[in-house]
Amino acid sequence: MKKTWWKESVIYQIYPRSFADSNGDGIGDLNGITSKLDYLKELGIDVIWLSPVYKSPNDDNGYDISDYEAIMDEFGTMEDFDRMLAAAHARGIKIVMDLVVNHTSDEHEWFIESRASKDNPKRDYYIWREGRDGKEPNNWGSWFSGSAWKYDETTDMYYLHLFSPKQPDLNWDNPVVRQEVFDMMTRWCEKGIDGFRMDVISLISKPAGLPDAPLMNELYGDCGCTANGPHVHEYLQEMNEKVLSKFDIMTVGETACVTLEEAKKYANSEGTELNMVFQFEHVGLDGDAEFKWSTRKMPLIPLKENLTKWQKGLDGVAWNSLYFCNHDQPRVINRLGNPSDEYREISAKCIATCLHMMQGTPYVYQGEELGMTNYPFRSVKDFNDLESINAFYELTEKMGWDPEEIFPKIANKSRDNARTPMQWDDSPNAGFTTGTPWLAVNPNYKKINAAEQVNRADSVFSYYKKLIELRHQYDIIVYGSYDLLLPEDPDLYVYTREFEGHKLLVVCNFSESRREFFPDEEFREGKVLIQNNVGCDIFDGRLEPYEAYVIYI
Repeated sequence: MKKTWWKESVIYQIYPRSFADSNGDGIGDLNGITSKLDYLKELGIDVIWLSPVYKSPNDDNGYDISDYEAIMDEFGTMEDFDRMLAAAHARGIKIVMDLVVNHTSDEHEWFIESRASKDNPKRDYYIWREGRDGKEPNNWGSWFSGSAWKYDETTDMYYLHLFSPKQPDLNWDNPVVRQEVFDMMTRWCEKGIDGFRMDVISLISKPAGLPDAPLMNELYGDCGCTANGPHVHEYLQEMNEKVLSKFDIMTVGETACVTLEEAKKYANSEGTELNMVFQFEHVGLDGDAEFKWSTRKMPLIPLKENLTKWQKGLDGVAWNSLYFCNHDQPRVINRLGNPSDEYREISAKCIATCLHMMQGTPYVYQGEELGMTNYPFRSVKDFNDLESINAFYELTEKMGWDPEEIFPKIANKSRDNARTPMQWDDSPNAGFTTGTPWLAVNPNYKKINAAEQVNRADSVFSYYKKLIELRHQYDIIVYGSYDLLLPEDPDLYVYTREFEGHKLLVVCNFSESRREFFPDEEFREGKVLIQNNVGCDIFDGRLEPYEAYVIYI
């Protein structure tokens, strides 16, 4: 297996709006990020994935871009960006940018021209269609609820938007559009960034003829029909040839609806497309039958089955991204662990152990290293997230769900859970801002914050720091093959890793019950690399609730 820096890295995602505010306007910014680089250096991460900082009207918190080569006013200036990039590089930290090129903002100059007239030179930059029987061109639904088509009076036609109506989809079948995107990417690479995380990149090639899709609910066709389209691999290979292969950078694609077989194409070891992809099967396991909204816990047996499928399936032929948390996912401690005072820290460490000992590149989302939890939402008025708000009103007003029944489900899975401000200390607003935060701070910041954890040896932060150190020290953690033990156990996640004559045994108890697990004799005299039960340096077969340990031989 070829060794590379991005396989051996640990990546930290920053959601700039919520990370650190340097000027008191309640919104995180680039200078705030620069001020916290020493904290990230202390944690030990190698790469920052920066959610969008480009110029944007902020209909979808920066994922609606109006200028790919300017910085959002609220975040600072390009000079601030250049200073942050240089300061990160000086600390040995790389910066990966979020690339959002399935769609732009409707305020991008391309779309302003495109909608102006049918014969505008940029008309074909986007996907325009005539209506059908006085309605939308097809039945596709948006990922953000409602139709995926927006009628535009200017030319009496509809444009496609798989997300918000203010996020019109680019027409990737137009070679001029592709070249515009490739030229923009090249300029960022020449500026010195270290790679791209590619937003919904599996959606860029639409099905030929844009046919109706099978219904995903009583109202609209499944927007997943647009994933892994007929030309997606062709377009990514062209991107690789014209841009990616010319720089020593890292790429990861957000690939909605990706299958194992498709992932082998996107992230193939020949390097013709991307380095790795995000798959979403495992984070969908706690959804309800009808939709993702639920209050269910993540079931361990299906989780083990799914992660094992990806570990075994990509071994040697592609590369895994390891994550539970990001800006679109609720806090994993509420899904897989236990956020109570008794179990919060040990369960956070258990989850981290399980994930970080697998083959692939691990991603840490801001606050995950502190064990931050979901926000206690009380009403739909507490939401900022477009997806959560739209879903609540569509499900209650159009589909007749009881608001009392649906609200807890949306609150539990809302993207806003991940977007509450970073909890730096126990001062007002958790030290995030001296002003009024754009989104409410979780009230538990007095007890969950970085200042309390950085110098405490048994904190969640210190545990993450140790996990990252181990990954940097032991090739087996990065490259070793994976095998699952006890696939049908509802509480224990146990697996082994093997590489160049060495083995790891990873044991995690995901329950509030005491359990026993006696490893094979070869592991009895092994070295305990890490364990999360304070004061326990050897393993005697007994597992406390949420206890985890790793043995190396």
